[in-house]
Parts: sequence; C-alpha cells; structure tokens
Amino acid sequence: MTTFQVGDNVITRKPHACGGSKWTITRIGADYKIKCDKCGHVVMLTSDQFHKAVKGGTK
Repeated sequence: MTTFQVGDNVITRKPHACGGSKWTITRIGADYKIKCDKCGHVVMLTSDQFHKAVKGGTK
C-alpha cells in the first residue's frame, strides 16, 4: 500500500463533477481531507473510502 503525506497530489478513479481528477491531500488523520485542484472543492473521506477512490499518486 502506498503511503500518502499532506501536500501529495493524487488522481481519483472517477472525475469530480467539475471534470477534474487531480486532488491535493490537505489533512491526514482518522479521515483524509482532499481538495480538488480544478475547482477547489474540499471533501473528507474515511481511510477506506480514500484508498478505494484513489488510482495513484503524483509527485
């Protein structure tokens, strides 16, 4: 399993409603908080939801 850190960029399996699929991790804890790079929308996901939704990370 890949280790993620705050500030990492990730790509989701499904695009956001705005059409963007690149997100930036802004918080890690019990939940993951990610921000859409295209529109700025912030989403909080549980650890299981996050790992299921993410296709991969970019540096």
